[in-house]
Amino acid sequence: MQIFIMRHGEAANITGDDSLRPLTDQGILEAKIMGRWLLQKTPKLLDVFVSPYIRAQQTCENVSDFLIKSNLLMTQPKTLDLITPSGNAQHMHDFLDGLLSQCNEVDHGDKNLAVLFVSHMPFVSYFVAQLTDKNQMPIFPTGAIAVIDYDTKCMQGQLLDIISPAKLNSE
Repeated sequence: MQIFIMRHGEAANITGDDSLRPLTDQGILEAKIMGRWLLQKTPKLLDVFVSPYIRAQQTCENVSDFLIKSNLLMTQPKTLDLITPSGNAQHMHDFLDGLLSQCNEVDHGDKNLAVLFVSHMPFVSYFVAQLTDKNQMPIFPTGAIAVIDYDTKCMQGQLLDIISPAKLNSE
């Protein structure tokens, strides 16, 4: 199974409540670039989980637009309080393994299924480390997606790549 862990697009620098920071025009563009990339690379998404923060919600909406039109999204995205910037990566790993254990045996070993998480730094970095080799805590550019090949039996994965909007634009 593939796990995609995405950092939200570029957000506005405003004072006040961090959870209310919206995407900039650049952030919207980053989300759309990554939505198109996911459309080309993604198998069907078993689930999409998104932070309740505005910038993550807006990123998810822009990405999901591409996936919904192509019937790659099996369910509506679900808001999850566990994946805010200060979320606990171990709790999320437990949540993921619980979710996958409820899936049909045939489905959760299927390489054609994936789960997408849309969240924030530093959580995305800690979550990648939690799901893979704990020495790998990558720094995510805005809009970037980590691709993990996840073994549901071992409950551990391998980081395959981190794709960013800038990387896609330079190719």
